[in-house]
Amino acid sequence: MSQSNLELFKELNPETLQKKFLKFLLKIHNVQRGSIWIKKKDTYLCIEAAGAESDQIKGVSLDVQHPSIVGWVIENKKMTVAETKSDRRHYREVEDKLAVKSSLILCFPLFFRDKKVYGAVQIIDTTPEKSSINLDKVYLEQLQNFVDICSIALSNAILYANERKKTQSLKTALKEVKNESIIIGQSLEFKKCLDLVKSYAATEFHVLITGESGTGKELIAEKIHNSSARKDKPFLVQNCSAIPETLLESELFGYKKGAFTGATRDKMGLFEAADGGTVFLDEIGDMPMSIQASLLRVLQKNEIKPLGETRVRHIDVRIVAATNKEIKQMIADNSFRQDLFYRLSVLPVHLPPLKERREDIPLLIKYFLEKESSKVGMIEKKISSDAMQSLVSYSWPGNIRELENLIRYLMVTAEDEYIEFLNIPLHVKDQNANIDPFGEPSVSSKDDANNFIINLCSMTWPQLEKEYVISLLKKSNWNITWAAKSSGINRSTFASRMKKLDIRRDRQDFD
Repeated sequence: MSQSNLELFKELNPETLQKKFLKFLLKIHNVQRGSIWIKKKDTYLCIEAAGAESDQIKGVSLDVQHPSIVGWVIENKKMTVAETKSDRRHYREVEDKLAVKSSLILCFPLFFRDKKVYGAVQIIDTTPEKSSINLDKVYLEQLQNFVDICSIALSNAILYANERKKTQSLKTALKEVKNESIIIGQSLEFKKCLDLVKSYAATEFHVLITGESGTGKELIAEKIHNSSARKDKPFLVQNCSAIPETLLESELFGYKKGAFTGATRDKMGLFEAADGGTVFLDEIGDMPMSIQASLLRVLQKNEIKPLGETRVRHIDVRIVAATNKEIKQMIADNSFRQDLFYRLSVLPVHLPPLKERREDIPLLIKYFLEKESSKVGMIEKKISSDAMQSLVSYSWPGNIRELENLIRYLMVTAEDEYIEFLNIPLHVKDQNANIDPFGEPSVSSKDDANNFIINLCSMTWPQLEKEYVISLLKKSNWNITWAAKSSGINRSTFASRMKKLDIRRDRQDFD
């Protein structure tokens, strides 16, 4: 077998391979027409054609109930030779529009490795003499063997292409799942919130979400949108505390060219851009009173008026607002409009802080470990029971956002497979201690300072050095490189001192 023929079997693109296969068969038989067919549901479909007028053959489908040569070969699983003028199996209607008709057809079945037939290949002689195709029995047997090998190569290429499509589809699906915002929680109070969200999504009323920072208000807003009839329309977000008053107004309502210095073109506002969808206004409590009046008009009449515009524009948006502030107290202080509050809070939902849903903390930790490990390609770390208990007992003033950031920190700083209690920052392990978030104790009084000096002076130099090294390791969560950097010496010297001082990662050194 020639090198070019061997290269044929290395081809993994089914379309390229079937073209090369058919071209090779036509060449060795010195004929001008050929085609490859596969069985697809209730039809035989031509997936490749070569030679004169091949563009009129490729893509043709034959009803399995209608007699045809390819159908006979596929169903009977064997080769056949057919003289088209006399053979009743010939599907003559296929050639009605062709200028040159076939005179003799040699057709072979195409097999998978398990001998299951998936298609057929036709070699077509168009000469009146029917003399181009060699019909010698020995030659046909050899040709059958060659076709069998090629058919397996083609079937492998098809299977490979199908698996690649499945893999790509799976990757796309996994990517969508990873990018999708997932809400985790099974505590009773949180389930009540989710039940409210589910019922709210089925309506068109505006929603006000309250709760501390980091409790997941934007996730809930997105959940409402994605579960509503507006899910295929835009979901746009604006943080009302993130930009100055004048800029916020133009972001929400847009402006006309020339409305103010620097307005060199028309700008579409957020409300108009979200027409038909949902606008999430985060930190609504920080919205200036002047813009609150314009927002009230949107809620009352579904209309906006861009800066510099003389006419109003009608829009269709649902507003989901959120705040971590006490809006009722702001109303009493005249810093938030009461009428706007009532318009926004038709459907209120309050998200409990993380400290009130402690049974959800292990679930969230597991989720964040899986998510972050997958994102950075790391092996997922496990967490010891005492470390978990420490995290569950913590008050989490920053709520879920603080927990997520801490998990990221622990994934990097915990060198072993398990996140241990000693890896947990001191301010989390001991909430009553006078410790800052970075794990450094502070001297709170003169007596404390004196006691610290007395303890210091009672140590020998090796004891003092050992305590110093252990303290650095505690602060660095056993990251030797970080501890060495804090000490001002290189890592190898630091590690050498650890060995000399007999400092090992034993629990008695760090408890």
